[in-house]
Amino acid sequence: MLNFKIKKLDIFQSYFFGEVEFREDPYKVNIQNQRRGKVLKLPFEINPKRENVLVRFSGPGELFVEDYLPYKGESEWLEVDSDEITYYIADHQDQLDTIEIVYD
Repeated sequence: MLNFKIKKLDIFQSYFFGEVEFREDPYKVNIQNQRRGKVLKLPFEINPKRENVLVRFSGPGELFVEDYLPYKGESEWLEVDSDEITYYIADHQDQLDTIEIVYD
């Protein structure tokens, strides 16, 4: 499992852009609806056992949203394309502090 700490998440026209931290290294994050289908891209390579991996955004208490997304390889940023996640973040943007990627 990978844990990214959300440092900043800003809303733009129809997407969110910000910064996360993984093992003290900063990365950019882009979250948008699934215009091009559901997508997960990471700033480094992983080898998931299944095509779809669990992506969970969470905050204090029981606040969370999750979706199964196909891993589409490496990218410069952490990219999440999911209607469910994007719409939930629109209502809870400042309450989420963690992104978990479960791929084992």
